[in-house]
Amino acid sequence: MRITFIKPNIGRKGHSLYVDEGRMEPLPLGVLAGLTPDDIQVTLYDDRMESIPFDEPTDLAAITVETYTARRAYEISAEYKKRHVPVIMGGMHATLLPQEVRLHCDSILTHDAENCWQQVINDLGKNNLKSVYKGYPGIPHPRKFPRRDIYKGKGYLPLSLIQFGRGCRFQCSYCVTSVYFNSKQYVRDIDAVLEEIDQQDKKLIFFVDDNLVSDRKAAKELFRAIIPLKIKWVSQASIDMTEDEELVQLMADSGCLGNVIGFESINPKNLEAMNKSQNNSANFNTYDFQLKILKQHGFQTWAAFTLGHEYDDADSIKRTCDFALKNRFTFAAFNILMPYPNTPLYRSLKKQNRLLYENRWWLHPDYRFNHATFKPKLMTPDELTAACFAARSRFNSFGSIMRRAFDSRVALSSLFRLAIHFKYNKLFQKETFKKQDMHLGFDE
Repeated sequence: MRITFIKPNIGRKGHSLYVDEGRMEPLPLGVLAGLTPDDIQVTLYDDRMESIPFDEPTDLAAITVETYTARRAYEISAEYKKRHVPVIMGGMHATLLPQEVRLHCDSILTHDAENCWQQVINDLGKNNLKSVYKGYPGIPHPRKFPRRDIYKGKGYLPLSLIQFGRGCRFQCSYCVTSVYFNSKQYVRDIDAVLEEIDQQDKKLIFFVDDNLVSDRKAAKELFRAIIPLKIKWVSQASIDMTEDEELVQLMADSGCLGNVIGFESINPKNLEAMNKSQNNSANFNTYDFQLKILKQHGFQTWAAFTLGHEYDDADSIKRTCDFALKNRFTFAAFNILMPYPNTPLYRSLKKQNRLLYENRWWLHPDYRFNHATFKPKLMTPDELTAACFAARSRFNSFGSIMRRAFDSRVALSSLFRLAIHFKYNKLFQKETFKKQDMHLGFDE
């Protein structure tokens, strides 16, 4: 028996598939491959960099679906269905919109796949796949490790993706994670994480947790355990970690280079409206205290901003970029606020009749990547799109990359950090222009 795992692309530029040069290992598919019995042949095709051989014999096409890749995923599924190959779809989008996804496959798997994948395998062997498999949120891939051999030769970035926990305790109104995990976090046994780290062969680890420090006690136990390993790692963490001196010191001692941090906005009113409680410190409109702590420990910060909230206009977006440049963040993402399906933000905008593209931007043929999908309060959708692109272009300019490198506490503190600064800033600079205005999906 053979199972083909598929990682869909976002879409195309003109008439060519977009090749993602910043692609990372698709960890969820590696996890499922690891849970698949050894007597079943598994193959991975990554649509972000290679063609899918639809005529290659297989017994099941397993496609992971995200909101941005839904249109392309449905196209891939249609090709397999033409060849009478059964298709199962899972992933975040399948859980958020199961009724939609079910229209495009034979079988759907919602929530975490680990707790029902064996049932899928058993039913496949009996040629009796169910139309729906319902997993439940839980501890990431217990008892089994991802199969990393399926990543070989696909040109992924030189870092290993490992997961300690899933979910986050916060309830930000725009966040898909809080909906998916119901504002809870599930963490793995630390010994299993240590064993997985020992098995991989990369010099840099990316803990792909939604918020690595959501459970501070568990995070501290992890950091203490990995100190002897002398690894280098990055992750995603909320800014409130700076309130806990012991936590931050343990992060530094265990090899943390930095984190993706959701600043989202420098406007207190926006933060309050989006229920970003973890950013609500006494000086959260300047972040002075938090940034001082991060600099003291030499952390390279990837500042993530979402733009287009109720109190945003073109001038406030420019000031947000000014803030990022002033603080010499190693990286920064200026993302248009996106109403993901079934989030509180989506429901609110739909109720106010402010959604564009017939309420389903991820499937609409006129939608383009990095464009606004709703009517902002203080500007037009086109003005929001233009302001965010201008911020990305300005922050990722050659002059900005050079100026931000001259920070003795961060980029200049080691050759390794300096190399990361230039390597990844150059990549993000290129991707800024490659992705803008891209079609979702491939078929006309």
